[in-house]
Amino acid sequence: MALSLLSSSLHEAVVTNTTMQCDIVPLLGSPGSALMSYFDSKKKRKVAEIYQALNSDPIDVATLRRMAISEGGLLTDEIRCKVWPKLLSVNTDDLPPLPAGKELREDNKDYQQVLLDVRRSLRRFPPGMPDDQREGLQEELIDIILHVLKRNPQLHYYQGYHDIVVTFLLVVGDRLATALVEKLSTHHLRDFMDPTMDNTKHILNYLMPIIDQVNPEVHDFMQSAEVGTIFALSWLITWFGHVLSDFRHVVRLYDFFLACHPLMPIYFAAVIVLYREQEVLDCECDMASVHHLLSQIPQDLPYETLISRAGDLFVQFPPSELAREAAQQQAERTAASTFKDFELASVQQRPDTVLRQRFRERLRGEERTKSILTKPRTNRFVKLAVMGLTVALGAAALAVVKSALEWAPKFELQIFP
Repeated sequence: MALSLLSSSLHEAVVTNTTMQCDIVPLLGSPGSALMSYFDSKKKRKVAEIYQALNSDPIDVATLRRMAISEGGLLTDEIRCKVWPKLLSVNTDDLPPLPAGKELREDNKDYQQVLLDVRRSLRRFPPGMPDDQREGLQEELIDIILHVLKRNPQLHYYQGYHDIVVTFLLVVGDRLATALVEKLSTHHLRDFMDPTMDNTKHILNYLMPIIDQVNPEVHDFMQSAEVGTIFALSWLITWFGHVLSDFRHVVRLYDFFLACHPLMPIYFAAVIVLYREQEVLDCECDMASVHHLLSQIPQDLPYETLISRAGDLFVQFPPSELAREAAQQQAERTAASTFKDFELASVQQRPDTVLRQRFRERLRGEERTKSILTKPRTNRFVKLAVMGLTVALGAAALAVVKSALEWAPKFELQIFP
């Protein structure tokens, strides 16, 4: 499936990138204003395409996903307020009112920990924001977190959750943020909100197999150093919100992650490590040195390049092909393995139909796993050679959006009668 999607996407990428290169080459010898005019025009075309997708009947969610993944993401917070709910299948016409903060905080077992974490979150607010405005937002942040936890007692608060919630609060405001965070918490983030960290560890276990597929030398070096994957924990559970200082980079990644499979953040973590290949190999081969290096994430990363690369890797090495190395006994409980249920529920299928469909898919999955395990390891080099064609700008966006739609929820107007 991944290779068939890849073939189609490569064709579109070649057409798109050829057109782009033909447009831009004549501008290279022109004054800077001409080049800026070109990019302004490109941005306007993208905005127009986004609003056309929003105004379609039904809404063209596939295009919205492609726009969120492609270069620049969703561009502005105004657009994010309109598109993020569509990516999460949240009905903005029927948002529930927020309960009073006092009601939420009384006898709440998580209140004190949430309060401590929110008080420590000063750096997550824009520099220069007046104290009274920031303090008001912090109170709203506490209420959103406690509201979601109260409505979903199966979820357990974890330190770092507030880093995700504050991003939504700053972009879309408290009422819409509450609805988006609740949907996100019961799907993409659900594994992080279990009573134990077992499923979080399982997701982290995908990191080294991805690195091994691309650069066995880096993988083996990290294994020799026994560095493990704990350095990437805060990246994963906060969607990089805790470790990136520039809010623009944070929301750009959120555009990408919201449009993709729940495991995409671990692929992005892998491409950061791979991008720093030489730094890693030049480091002392011991746990302390490598952990210190990798836990200090650079702030000047080439984000668009890394997003494109993460998309490439997801298509080359989908989770199903890495599952054996990352397997654990309770893998069926992870959001990554049950995200299909979200898709089926989104089109209002009956629960018994969903369960039967899941059972049939599990049987097919077992057959595919047997097939994958019989393939020689060298097959990955063939795929890498093919994927070398996707270096051109925009190829990953076109490839990933089609792949992601296998797992993504479908959005039909009848969902909101």
